Formats: sequence, structure tokens, C-alpha cells
Amino acid sequence: MTRAVAMPEGAPLGGPTGPNGGVRTDFLHGLLGYNARRTSLHLVACFVRDLADLQLKPVGFSVLCLVGHNPGITSRQLCQTLDIQAPNLVGLVSALTERGCLQRQPHPTDGRAWGLHLTPAGESLLAQAETRILASEQQACAGLSPAEQATLQQLLQKIYLA
Repeated sequence: MTRAVAMPEGAPLGGPTGPNGGVRTDFLHGLLGYNARRTSLHLVACFVRDLADLQLKPVGFSVLCLVGHNPGITSRQLCQTLDIQAPNLVGLVSALTERGCLQRQPHPTDGRAWGLHLTPAGESLLAQAETRILASEQQACAGLSPAEQATLQQLLQKIYLA
């Protein structure tokens, strides 16, 4: 059964001459979620490829980045910022601590909490990773002008920060 779907003018259509062997993808290509997911998969694949030798995955990078830019951040703050569950964060923080990248220090105002800080090894790893991820994203987004990249970031953030 074929469904007729009204698509915006100029929307990409899958067809016999397309790269997908004739599979119609017009409806999916009209969905924001589908396009966002496909873009995310592409960017994550680039990230994994470009940081593989650093043995750093996206969520580990996010933890290092937040700790590096927010010395003394607590695990609770990390969970809230990254929208992850505390049990999932425990393993990440432990692994980064065992690698010699993080250290826990007593929090200056909350006697029950520990603040997280980068070690010199963590600072070095973060600097390498940030440099590489910026280059990786620049390459992945080479088809967009700087203004388009900024607009895309703003629009995506309007959705998930709403």
C-alpha cells in the first residue's frame, strides 16, 4: 500500500536514482527527529573515530569537559547537567579517577559532598580531546557556513532546553 504524504516544497525524496537503492525516504526526511538522530549518529561516529586512541567516549568527554570548566563541580551537578542517573555517573567518575584524570576533594561549602577536579593528566587529556573534537566537528559541518552552524546550534538548543 502506498501512502501519499504532502511534503514541503524541495524536500528530499528517495527514489530509484538516490543513494539508498530506490527506498523512499521522503516521509522520514520530513521528520525533525529522524534528521536529528541521523545527524547525531554521524557526529558520534566522527567523535569515536577521532578520539579512539584517547580511549574517550562522548559521555566521558562531557564529564571531563564539565569538570575542567567547572572545578569543584559535584556529582549531583554533573547528573543534572548531563541528564544522567547517578548510578551511571559513578562508574564514569571511577573510571576517570582510576585513569588518573580526576580527583575528589572535599566541597568547600557542603561537608557531605565532594568536588571533582582534573589532575594534570586530566587537563592534558581534555586539552587534546577539545582540540580534536573542535576539528572533527568543523570537518563534519564543512558544508555549513559559520552563521549556519551558529543558527543550527541555537535552534537545536531551543528544542532541548525548552
